Parts: sequence; structure tokens; C-alpha cells
Amino acid sequence: MSLTGTPFFVTVIALTAIAVILPLAVWSKVRGPAVVRTAVRALMVVFAQVTAIAVVFTAVNRAEHFYASWGDLLGTGKYVTAAPDLGPDGLGGKKVDEAPKVRQQFQPVEGLGGRVQKTDLDGKISGVRGDVLVWLPPQYDDPAYKDKKFPVVELIPGIPGTGKSWFQGLKVHEVLEPLMKSGKVQPFILVSPRAMLVGNGDTGCANLPGKVNADSWFSVDVRKMVVDNFRASGEARTWGVAGYSAGAYCAAKLAIAHPDRYSAAVSLSGYNDPGQEPSSPVAQDPELRRTHNLKHVLQSAPTPPPVALWLSGAEHDGYLSGVDLKSIAKSPTVVHAEKVVGGHNLEAWSKQLPQTFGWLSGLVKAP
Repeated sequence: MSLTGTPFFVTVIALTAIAVILPLAVWSKVRGPAVVRTAVRALMVVFAQVTAIAVVFTAVNRAEHFYASWGDLLGTGKYVTAAPDLGPDGLGGKKVDEAPKVRQQFQPVEGLGGRVQKTDLDGKISGVRGDVLVWLPPQYDDPAYKDKKFPVVELIPGIPGTGKSWFQGLKVHEVLEPLMKSGKVQPFILVSPRAMLVGNGDTGCANLPGKVNADSWFSVDVRKMVVDNFRASGEARTWGVAGYSAGAYCAAKLAIAHPDRYSAAVSLSGYNDPGQEPSSPVAQDPELRRTHNLKHVLQSAPTPPPVALWLSGAEHDGYLSGVDLKSIAKSPTVVHAEKVVGGHNLEAWSKQLPQTFGWLSGLVKAP
């Protein structure tokens, strides 16, 4: 039974109703010694509490899509098929341009409209196998654009979270489609890949030999799949990346580390120190934590990367991290730190989409 499906939700609601009715019906009818009566009544109370928590969790998860499956929730999903040492560039000596075309089959995603499609991608470079959601702008099927290629923004969810979180939680396509139609926001292809790759914890958006090649999954395999299947280019100036929370850290890191793949990044309530996500294997290793701090990544680049970064959030929830990066950035790196009012939640991030994608429209260009 699917974790996000209607049958499971209805079952949980039914069990909750039973948990409420059962004590009312049998509380005074329980027989036996005092210890038995106390134990039975205590079990009924616990059952009521557990089902109440379950129905709230299920309702919230269906709305926000933090966990797509039981495997996500329990951390038993298997998405890493191999994790070889791919070297500093994350390519393992391979050349993406010379690799065979990646041809994928796409299916519509229930509840998100026909423009959101899903595919299961077998990452040949990263060794990651996971789902990727793609949304095509309204202009994509317009005859006037039939020979046009489109810019792309890769969307990284937080932890917990799935690619669907951007569409079902932040409602990114619903917010941006009218703005694209009116010309206020450029018509981007939006692509959101799986981010929970090792159990239900965070990868630190890193390549960790023997564990996971998350960086190469996002920045190599997913990008190649989009270029091979849609009217998109692999040029860095045509690609942006955005994320929230742990995904915000990942988005900024990808742009800083790979200016040959991305030209701009949006970080919503992100951070510089990967130790902010204790579940990450990067956070648990002092040296990895130091070298994967965004300040270190930026300062250790051979030359200042030609990328633009937008980092926003409340004072201690992204804004000060942006100020810290801005203080050490050197041209041509551009850092914009935006202080906003709002919490660490999907609603607050969704409200920032018109402004942040308007900013991206001036930086990430169509081929």
C-alpha cells in the first residue's frame, strides 16, 4: 500500500475513528484483575495517540511530499548502484560529450497536471539510480518556439523531501507559469531530481567514494539526461540551480564548484557549514566538513568562479550565511544576500519564487 496513496490515507483515518470509538464503547466493560484492566485501557489510549499522529503525518506528507515511499521513510531505498572515485571533476576520466545519448521514457505525475513528467534515470557516471521530475514551460509546445532551445533550472529539495516537493509543496509550476506567460519570468525547463540517496539522510551534495556520488548525479547525469531528451543546451550560461534548506546548500555548492555547468544559483534558507545537517556523512567527518564548507569551496577555487549567487532567508536562517559569502567573494563571483521575513517552511520559500526567478531570468539565458 503506497505511503502517499488514497487507500493508505483512508485506512489511517478509519483506524483513528476506531481508536476514538473503541474506548467509549468498551472502557467500562473491560473485565479481569485490576492490572489487566489498567493495561487494556492504557493500550487503547496509546492506540488512539498513535493513530492520531499517523493521520496528521499522512495528511501533511500527502500535501508536502516529504517522503515518496516507505523506502524513503524507513531509509531502506536502494539508489546507489556504484560509487567509484570519480576524481576532482566528478567525471572519472570520461567525457560527457562523447558518451551515448541517454533516451528516457516519461510518464505524467498524478495530481500535478500533464506538464510535469517523471522518469527513472540510471546515472552512468555517478552510479546513482533515481527518479527525476521535469516540467516544460507553456512555450515549449508553442509552434513559434518549435526550433528554440530553453534554459534550465535544476531544483534541489531539502531533507526530507523528494523532487515532487518542489511541485506539490512549493507549487513552483503554479507560481511561475502565469509569470512565464506574461513575460515577467523567462520560460525555463524545471527539473527536480531525487536528493535522498543514502537512506533518508542528507548526502552533503558530495562525491564520497564507496558511499555515493551525489555531486555527479546532480551536475553530470541529470544535466545530460535533460540535454539528450529536451530542447536544452549543456552550456553553463543556460543552466541555473535552486534549492531550499539542505537543497539550498547543495545548489550554491554546485554553482561554486562547477561554473562550467551552472551560471547562477538560488539558495533559500541555506547555510555554508554542512554540519547544519548532522545526518550527512560530510558533517560527521571533521575534514570533509571543513573542505565542503561553502566559504572554503569558494576561497579554494583556482580562480574566482564566474557565477552569481542569491542567498536569502531570515537573519540566522540563510541571510547571514549569504553575508559571509559576499564578504569573501571576488569578481567575477557575484553574491546577493537578501533578508526576508518568514519561517523555515515551504510556504515562505514559495513566496520568494517570483522574485528569485525574476532574478534568474536576467542571468540564465536561452541558448
